[in-house]
Formats: sequence, C-alpha cells, structure tokens
Amino acid sequence: MNQNKLFNLTRVRLALWYALVMAVILSLCGFGVNKAVSHAHWVTLDRELESVAGTIHDSIELKLKQPGRIEPVVKQLLPNICVIGESCIQQQSSSKRHILSAIHQGYYYVRFFDNSGRLIAIAGSHPEGLSLVFNKELWQTLKDSKGNPYYQISFVLHTQDNRDWGYIQVGRSLEDFNSYLDAVKLILAVGLPTTMAVVSVASWWLAGLAMQPIYQSYRQIQQFTADVAHELRTPLAATQATVESALLMPKLDEIEARDILQTINRQNHRLTSLVVDLLLLARLDRQPLPLRHECCLNDIVNDLIEEFAAIAFSAKVTLTSAIRVEQPLNIVGDSEQLYRLVSNLIINAIQYTPQLGKVIVLLDRSESYAVIQVQDTGIGISHQELTRIFDRFYRVHSDRSRKTGGSGLGLAIAQAIIQSHQGSLNVQSQLGKGSTFTIQLPLDVTPIFQFKLLYRRQPKSKFK
Repeated sequence: MNQNKLFNLTRVRLALWYALVMAVILSLCGFGVNKAVSHAHWVTLDRELESVAGTIHDSIELKLKQPGRIEPVVKQLLPNICVIGESCIQQQSSSKRHILSAIHQGYYYVRFFDNSGRLIAIAGSHPEGLSLVFNKELWQTLKDSKGNPYYQISFVLHTQDNRDWGYIQVGRSLEDFNSYLDAVKLILAVGLPTTMAVVSVASWWLAGLAMQPIYQSYRQIQQFTADVAHELRTPLAATQATVESALLMPKLDEIEARDILQTINRQNHRLTSLVVDLLLLARLDRQPLPLRHECCLNDIVNDLIEEFAAIAFSAKVTLTSAIRVEQPLNIVGDSEQLYRLVSNLIINAIQYTPQLGKVIVLLDRSESYAVIQVQDTGIGISHQELTRIFDRFYRVHSDRSRKTGGSGLGLAIAQAIIQSHQGSLNVQSQLGKGSTFTIQLPLDVTPIFQFKLLYRRQPKSKFK
C-alpha cells in the first residue's frame, strides 16, 4: 500500500513538473507569437500608410503654385476636402473618383498646414478632438477626444517652382489594427489555459507510461524476493526438521547419525547450488562476463554428451549428438559459461522427456553464427508459457521440477549467458511432441580480443 502511494506521488510530481515546464514554454511561445504578429502588422501598417501618403503627396505637389494656397485642382482630387474658414459640407460622393477611393475612407484623413504650421484644410474622416498643433515628426501616434488612437505620417509639400508650400499629414485609425491584436491576445489567453488542460492530461498519461517500467521492475524485484525466500525456505525447513528430530532422539546409533548427516548434506548442497546460481545471475546482470579465450564447441558438445550419458541411461532416454561441421568450430567466449549454457538445456531436455524418448544435440554453423540445437521428444511447452520460460523461478510443471530438484533458474541463467556472449536463444515447442532450443553464437572475433590473443602468443624476448 505504501509502495503504491509512493509511486502515485512520484507520478503526480512528474506530471506537475512536466506541466510546469510546458506552461513556461507555451507562455514564452505565446508572448513571442503576439510580439511577432504585432511587429508584422506594424510593418505592414507603416508600408500601407507610407504608400497612401506618398501617392497623395506626389499627386498634389505637381498642382501647387502658391505657398499655403489650395488650388482648385486639389479639390478635384479630394472632393470632400474642407478648407478652414470656408463653409463646406462633408459629403461622400460615389459619382466622383478620388485618390482615397481605393481605401476605406472611414480609416483615413488628410490635413494640410502652411509653412507656419497653421491648419489650412482637412479631407477624409477627420476625427473630432484631434490635436491641431502641428508637429514636424515623421511618424506620430495621436488620440482623439474619445481616446481612440490614430497613426499618421508627415511630408513637406513644394510648389511647382520648388518653393516650400507647407506640410501634408496623412493618418488612419488604429481601431481595426487594435481589434485584430486584441483578438490575437484573446485567442492566446483562452488557448493557453485550454492547451494547459490538455497538457496536464497528457502529462499525467506520459508520467504513467514513464513510471510503468519502474513499477514493473519493482514488482519483478518483489516477486524475485518472494521466490528466493520460498526456495531458500524449503531446504532450510527440511534441515531444521531433521535436526529437531535428531535432538528428540535419546540415543543415536552410527547408521541413524549417518542418514541424518546425509539428509543435511543434500539440503546444504541444494542451498549452495541455489546461492551459486543467484550470485551468477547477479554478476551477469551487473556486467557481462569478459570473453577470455577461444572455445571449441565440438569439445564442449562431446564432453557434455559423455557426461550426461549415465543420467540419460538411468532416465531411459536416448542421448545422441550430430556434429555437422567438418572442422573444429571455435568462438571467442567463456568456456565455463558456455558449458553451463548447453548443460542446462540438456538437463532440461532429459528431465522433461518421458522414458524411451530421444534427446539430440546438433552442432552446425551459418555464415556468421555457430548454431547449437537441443531437440527432445518430451512433453513440450504450451504457447502461453513460451514467453515465460526464461523468467527466474518459473517452472512449466512445478511439481515435476521440484521432484527433480530444479530451482527454476536454469533457463534464466542460459539466457543471461547467451546475452553476455551477444548471441540469441530461441525455442520452438509443441505440446506432446517435444521442444527445440536453438543457440546462435557469433563467430566474429572482436579486434581487441584478437590483439590480446596475438600478444599472448608472442614468444617472450630474451632481452629486457
């Protein structure tokens, strides 16, 4: 219960940290997007206003004759122009085309000033309450009486004979511009929390995925600890029961004492074998064993066939070998571990093969691998159990394996050894027809090992 609470707390922390980091990243991205959009629109606005003002300036400047005087032809270009001091009615004429007709006139206005800075005329949609004080700055941002922002540009006007006529200012409302930026900000303001909600859910899910291997590893450690405790408890309990029964006897003769000692010795041997297997697995898990020398697989197979001949005979199982290579097949590896690897497979094959069955050990090679196959006509393994047979302490038939004294570590050790030799171990099986375990060991000798091997074979120099 405490472990589940710890894992859940760790998952929450991972999810919160992930969500926090994503919130910072998204906030910076949103700020950057807002700045980029604002800058792009300001650049576009500058170009647009400069283009409109330049067109009006160039069109009017060619018609000006007297400084500070609005020529009649200017009124034709700007039909809605209103000269200060004259009675005029602002009107929108759809029958007359003027320079601002291509642009929405509700956004634009034009103001003319003489050389002294006095306002002479106004055209377009002039905002109320806009400052009438002339300012020679090229770009200006103004506000009307209602606080609405405007953006304008100023140019110097000249007459046809190149005298200073005055100034022209062209401006536009920033209402549409600000509305667009406000919409962008609103989208970012609404989108960020929505995105963070999705990110939070995703972070919780991702944290669960990240924790899953750790949780499975922890569960495997728990299961492994329970299995080890169970395996150790059986011989310890048997030893303790034997000793207690011996202590209850008032007198022991030599034969009874010897039987008791033999029982204790068997259980002690079982404990020793189990501890040795566990230490080997721990060593293989921590780091692969170094490959020390060349090993002849022909010798290993022949030695094992000879060694297990008596065991196979007593089990009434035929044990044979088939060497399909003409030359000795050598690989770089640890001969003791390879011996243990093949012997574990042969022992399993003999134990799970009924009487009058057969066990065949084949040695062959492919282009890149040495191949060892252990075939039996035993009881076979179901498809559901094939994926678990290499798990530690797992037994396909626990009752039978306990009778034969197996600890359930044989195939796990075989898998660890084959991995340390960078090979592969595969199994094919069918219930009632037997199993075939196939070992593939690489034939290539690593350059480092070759160098060490050549160095060892060099004769020692007579000179120091």
